[in-house]
Amino acid sequence: MHTYYEKTEEKEMDKEALLTELMNEYGNGVLKLIFSYVHQQDIAEDLAQEVFVKVYQKIDQFEQRASLKTWLYRIAINSSKDYLKSWHTKNVQTSKEGNMIEHMVDLRTPESNLIERTEEEELVTKVLSLPLMYKEVIYLYYYEEYSIQEISELLQINKNTVKTRLFQARKKLKQSFVGGVN
Repeated sequence: MHTYYEKTEEKEMDKEALLTELMNEYGNGVLKLIFSYVHQQDIAEDLAQEVFVKVYQKIDQFEQRASLKTWLYRIAINSSKDYLKSWHTKNVQTSKEGNMIEHMVDLRTPESNLIERTEEEELVTKVLSLPLMYKEVIYLYYYEEYSIQEISELLQINKNTVKTRLFQARKKLKQSFVGGVN
């Protein structure tokens, strides 16, 4: 029979193993998702670390109503939005610009030639310049390959709202390429 201490120790080891697995499988995705909100790599990295700390602390509260990935991304989205609403973000200017765009492109098309890379960077830049409500649905739909239903659950909005935002985001992107209008 295991003592209370041994059971607690085993439980902590299981949590650590699960956290390591989540970090290995979803770490880059969480980082890119957060970057799509904050536009600065160092801040995105800090927030990603905080997300995984929260996951470790709250893994016992996971109710399995959604997948672990969806739950993890929900925490990342909420953390990003909380950061953007914070006093610090609104009142302190940082001079260091993020360079995650290059990393996002490199991860997606590592063998692309210069022309493809330039086009991809332009697209990523235009997506990141969209208003938040459009940017997040584009990112989740095209980069993370979530379905409209999954995005609806993740962002806690109606499916038709997701469809409308995707339509409007595509329209804005098309306008920015064709007419240079945002």
